[in-house]
Amino acid sequence: MRLALVTGAASGLGLATARRLAADGMRVVVSDLDERACEGVAQSLDGHGHVGLRLDVSDEAEVAGTFARIEAEIALVDVLAHFAGTLGRGGMASGVRLIDTTVEEWEKVNRINALGTFLCLREYARCRAERPVEHGRVIAVTSVVAQTGGLQSGTAYSASKGSVLGLVRTAARDLAEAGITVNCISPGAIDTPMLAKATGDAEGGTKYRMLDAIPLRRVGGPEEVAAAAAYLASIDAGYVTGATIDVNGGLFIG
Repeated sequence: MRLALVTGAASGLGLATARRLAADGMRVVVSDLDERACEGVAQSLDGHGHVGLRLDVSDEAEVAGTFARIEAEIALVDVLAHFAGTLGRGGMASGVRLIDTTVEEWEKVNRINALGTFLCLREYARCRAERPVEHGRVIAVTSVVAQTGGLQSGTAYSASKGSVLGLVRTAARDLAEAGITVNCISPGAIDTPMLAKATGDAEGGTKYRMLDAIPLRRVGGPEEVAAAAAYLASIDAGYVTGATIDVNGGLFIG
């Protein structure tokens, strides 16, 4: 049974992906900042052997320690599905433009989104260099705002997701010799708590104000992103690497 480590899996896209990978027969390590929430998600997944662990992806020592613990106590990580991230203050409600972005905001958002992706991907690569696996997979998450230049999100968030694009393409070349594929998913407006924050809806709705710009005229579902992740994690996706799968209803076509 293949093992997937899903970061940011307590809610949103990470939660949907953990559920989908478990339903597809994988064993899943559910990780996020709230260990109790992770344990609850792990217990709710289809199948057996799932584990919930706390992980702060922006902490280098914690990332290394978590990977070491998983590989010593559970199994080798076949699939890294990295969904952990933060919006920061960006979004329609706050309208954080370049001129209003502080260094503190920049560093906070990039530490989680950009550095966190780097740390997790690097640790996975180090583990696989020491102990290879068949069909190794890395899936990261960028955003349509990295491709379009903002839209509803702030400067720091858009830039951090642009960093993920470059990292994925570089890592795909670096890890190809080991047979590991590295790809990313670029979601548009998806019905998640992050979208609710971006639109300023404290009640958790998705009052997305740009539906007219989306050719499909609707907000996407987390399960639609999870389906893309499931494909990239699968053995069938062995000849796909360095790619970006757009799940955005046509908001960006490039």
